[in-house]
Amino acid sequence: MNKKKQALPIKPLVILLLIVAFQLITGFVFAQNGTIRGAIFDEKTGEPLFGVSVLVKETSTGAVTDFDGKFEIKVNPGTYTLQVSYISYSTLTLTDVVVETDKVAVLPDLLLKEEASELETVTVSAAAIRTTESALMSVKRNASNLIDGISASTFRQIGDGDAASAVKRVTGVSIEGGKYVYVRGLGDRYTKTVLNGVDIPGLDPDRNTIQMDIFPTNVIDNIIVSKSFTAELPADFTGGVVDIETKDFPEEKTFRVNISGGLNPAMHFNKNYLAYQGGKTDFLGFDDGTRANPTGGRINIPQYGEVVGNPSSAKGQEYQNILGGFNKTLGASNQTSLMDFGIGLSLGNQIVRPKATWGYNAALTYKNDTEFYQGAQFNLFAKPISQSETEMEALERQVGNYGVNSVLLGGLAGIALKTQHSKYKLNILHLQNGESKAGTFDFVNTNLGANFEAKQYNLEYSQRGLSSVLLSGSHFIKGGAWEVNWKLAPTRSTIEDPDIRFTRFRLPTNTISTEVGLPTRIWRNLEEYNIAGKLDLTRNLKAFTREAKVRMGGAYTFKYRDFEIQSFQFPTGNIQLNGDPNAILNQENLFSASNRNGVRYNPDFIPINPNAYQGYVTNFAGYGSFESSPIQNLRAILGLRVEQYNQFYTGTNQTGTINYDLVEMLDDLDFFPTVNLVYGLKENQNLRFSATRTIARPSFKELSFAEILDPITGRTFIGGLFQETTNGGTEVLWDGNLQSTRINNFDLRWEAFQQRGEMWSMGAFYKTFENPIEIVQFLSDPGSFQPRNVGNGTVLGVEMEFRKSLGFLSPSMENFLWTTNVTITESRINMSATELKSRELTAREGQVVGTTRDMAGQAPYIVNTGISYNNFSNGWEAGIYYNVQGPTLNLVGFGNRTDTYTVPFHALNLNINKTFGADERIRTSLGVQNLLNDKREIVFSSFGAQDQIFTQLAPGTRVNFSVGFSF
Repeated sequence: MNKKKQALPIKPLVILLLIVAFQLITGFVFAQNGTIRGAIFDEKTGEPLFGVSVLVKETSTGAVTDFDGKFEIKVNPGTYTLQVSYISYSTLTLTDVVVETDKVAVLPDLLLKEEASELETVTVSAAAIRTTESALMSVKRNASNLIDGISASTFRQIGDGDAASAVKRVTGVSIEGGKYVYVRGLGDRYTKTVLNGVDIPGLDPDRNTIQMDIFPTNVIDNIIVSKSFTAELPADFTGGVVDIETKDFPEEKTFRVNISGGLNPAMHFNKNYLAYQGGKTDFLGFDDGTRANPTGGRINIPQYGEVVGNPSSAKGQEYQNILGGFNKTLGASNQTSLMDFGIGLSLGNQIVRPKATWGYNAALTYKNDTEFYQGAQFNLFAKPISQSETEMEALERQVGNYGVNSVLLGGLAGIALKTQHSKYKLNILHLQNGESKAGTFDFVNTNLGANFEAKQYNLEYSQRGLSSVLLSGSHFIKGGAWEVNWKLAPTRSTIEDPDIRFTRFRLPTNTISTEVGLPTRIWRNLEEYNIAGKLDLTRNLKAFTREAKVRMGGAYTFKYRDFEIQSFQFPTGNIQLNGDPNAILNQENLFSASNRNGVRYNPDFIPINPNAYQGYVTNFAGYGSFESSPIQNLRAILGLRVEQYNQFYTGTNQTGTINYDLVEMLDDLDFFPTVNLVYGLKENQNLRFSATRTIARPSFKELSFAEILDPITGRTFIGGLFQETTNGGTEVLWDGNLQSTRINNFDLRWEAFQQRGEMWSMGAFYKTFENPIEIVQFLSDPGSFQPRNVGNGTVLGVEMEFRKSLGFLSPSMENFLWTTNVTITESRINMSATELKSRELTAREGQVVGTTRDMAGQAPYIVNTGISYNNFSNGWEAGIYYNVQGPTLNLVGFGNRTDTYTVPFHALNLNINKTFGADERIRTSLGVQNLLNDKREIVFSSFGAQDQIFTQLAPGTRVNFSVGFSF
């Protein structure tokens, strides 16, 4: 299958340059003396107020807010007083509004309180207001479902440079690997990330979450985390939906440059760092052809059996040309590692015209990170045959060093248009990621009597690209009685792993054989197209003599994936080896007419390739919901979502005995009811209850016959369609019938909101899982793992959250904020009959095997706590944060394979931010990650046995720093 090289996209850059040129021209023509901009919200509901009068007392000029609650007033430089008034609301007088020449005075979000009397006036000073989450807290307090979030006003104050840094401050949210969001301790399968409310694949299409660190905060309006389900949300989540909302109309003209770096003493400027020679464009995140497949991706290539009789034939010459075209580097070399560095550029503005307002945002991000893991371990252990023995036996041990260099290049450009009753937005996003790995390991095999030691060499490169376009519109009809929102988002994502290389020498003889594993080369290619569209209608009306809303809408998603692996093995014949991996493919060692027993290649993907598959998904969704207050202080939100989900697959199994040609693998018609009740105990207190149904579906990769090798760990992922049997095929361990997981969710929560963003909440949740999907160890191959449905499960949890200023201890500590959330859960899975039997047959003496076990991926406890300091007068902000989650079942054991558990990782991080200048145009930050220098470990755990290392990595302590300039 031919694959075209992915070119670096230039269209977003061209658009960015055109926008800059347009702004420079209009800036000269339409320059104003000064501008006041702001947004006004209902304090009770958190919704924008349309038609609010904003008057400048000194000039008797003013403006009226639009449907977003925003206003703009042009004035001469000076200090002004604003009067904000609206029917049935208290009048707000805002003093000390300072306007400078050719600058925009951006006011904080203003909240109006509904009052019976229109005569009451509240006077505050603009200079004294430094709101953090006021409007967002109002939204949270009055939301239909359980939400948390963080707004742009907080980004400005604390100086977080990207979305990953910002979202980790949200209650109940943790960041995995500095990139991916987990909510309530549930892993990627049960957490979903969307961009501007639309499903978008990340750089790993098999994840529900997108990399958060690629979004600079100065193009983000807010990040909302929905922890319970409502009918307008996608149904494929359980832990939470994270919605990144980008800005459409920046408050002021900005051009910002941010330079960042990171230093890890254990990883950087290390002369033992491992790497290998790549292409000239690796620094941009893609290969330049250095790693190209010498076959050109064709499958009609000659094989050894066709040419061995006559190497000089046409096919023999072609075979030798291909063989000689393989890159001869098979082992890493030592280099000095560099520190992490990055740069970010962003700009934005809004341009006001008589009939419309234009807004634009653009950002470029570049990051280059280096990691070097020394003494990394990847092991396999199992129970001994004798049931009287408890200590585990090693099957494989792999210890060594490996280096990783990761490059991320991202571009985001957006333009928006607002008229009197409508708003349109166009966003273009491209991400390019390249990651190079090189490792050298000491390998020991003691499995099945094949005892040997070996030296192992791994080289790997992966390049990933994502291009996405979002076109959306909002329309307000009949004075806001009707609201119509629509979105259309096509996306293309690619993953190419060109020339993965694996080589192993048996020691001490420096020989290569099938026993230790032949040298292997792998080319992986994935191309996926995704298009998502949705339409939402909202009708505001009266019911039970109170405000009510009817929402309805639909969504459609189409995904197509083309995946292929071409792998080659290289028998070394009778050539003499010296242990140097880079000498194996020397010209004198290769198969030829004079050396018919030299090194040759065998294409494993001919004639049958289970690692070539295509698939597509269609998902039609429709929903309706009704929100009303049937009695005083009670809001009821009832909804129903319907999704028709179909998944098709084309592929074959390993033997070619089973072939699928666009066969429908999933045909799910599901109804997802939602009930959310909110009772206002007091004006600032809620009691919430929700009962909802959601789903978790298998990915393309999981619903396939694919066998995907991770060359660093030596572990293989096996698609869920593959059946596993034992006892000569008479006993079925897994039938290959992978199904979706259906989840029932119940939440009860009390929450109290106080001033300055303080809050308290306590709650409980209960979830039931029908046919949960978990990764199970393969019995017949100790290094393989497969997704399977296991027995039904439950999760019962309690959680406590609070944000509290320490000013109650002393007035001098008013700038300190203590935030904590604690979640304690108990999870249970009813084991299938097959799993229960396997555990009983391999139980140790004295071990009692129950019918249930822990649920994979669910931590028994999670603790997030931290104390932050924020002083607006001197520009200092600092915080120290601690996170830990309890031992979590990682991989489910089977037969004599034991369960693996993640060991609690105690993360203690420090962040310090400082702004300089009256207008805070210079921002600096310093952070220290993993102050405790903890290790990341996964262990095998078995009855009566000492835990043994499955995976161990030492990330070390990392110091981050950045400096940003606004022009």
